[in-house]
Amino acid sequence: MARRKQSFQRRPDSDRPQPRGSGGEGRETWIYGLHAVEAALANPRRRHRRLVATAAGAEALASRPTLAGMTPEILGREELDRLLPSGAVHQGVALAAEPLPEPDFDRILAGLGAGGLIVVLDQVTDPHNVGAILRSAAAFGADAVLLPDRHAPGATGVLAKAASGALDLVPVVHVSSLARALDQLKAAGFWCIGLDSAAGQAIAEADLSGRVALVLGAEGAGLRRLTRERCDLLVRLPTRGSLGSLNVSNAAAVALYEVIRRTAPAARKG
Repeated sequence: MARRKQSFQRRPDSDRPQPRGSGGEGRETWIYGLHAVEAALANPRRRHRRLVATAAGAEALASRPTLAGMTPEILGREELDRLLPSGAVHQGVALAAEPLPEPDFDRILAGLGAGGLIVVLDQVTDPHNVGAILRSAAAFGADAVLLPDRHAPGATGVLAKAASGALDLVPVVHVSSLARALDQLKAAGFWCIGLDSAAGQAIAEADLSGRVALVLGAEGAGLRRLTRERCDLLVRLPTRGSLGSLNVSNAAAVALYEVIRRTAPAARKG
């Protein structure tokens, strides 16, 4: 398949991003764990409501760069446990905050210049997987992660903890139609590459230069038909042995590394 010539037309900025999150507009959610809370406190787009910590947690927070002007409310560990979901690994700190405002996709595209790396998730519903993918996206300099409005996890404390702070570092964009979003990416000069364990071409053989959108599907089901049809190319990771595929978060990390490994440093952020 011949690769399209890249083109990009700046779109007008939207001035009214809408908040989105597990609790809905204007509602709070608990973020917990040192890295997740620290990133949320450092994010000026977050509206913080209540910071709580055990004595040990408050001491750990005091050594961090920012508390956003907040003084933690000291609680006993059992009190903190009762505030949070059962089994939450909170490391002695938690923050009640409003969901982040929804990023504007057109504005993100307009700010990318010549490069760009987007991760697109097709009905990946496990918050642990999405959180881990966000963490890899932050580590490898992705510009955004796209999720469908439906069949995707909310920005819960579980997802934020799995993301280890990346939820406040990488824009998460929800779209009503992934197929239309992929068309928009292609119109903006992105090469949409879907990961499929049955693809004939390995990712190492693909052209990963320029603007790249990595498209990953849910474990088991994989990419849906309309999503597959919108991809310019399907590639596989060259696994060996009895396991034919990786967990989707591991696959995302390997694919992101492969893109970065073969891209000139000047073409990517960071």
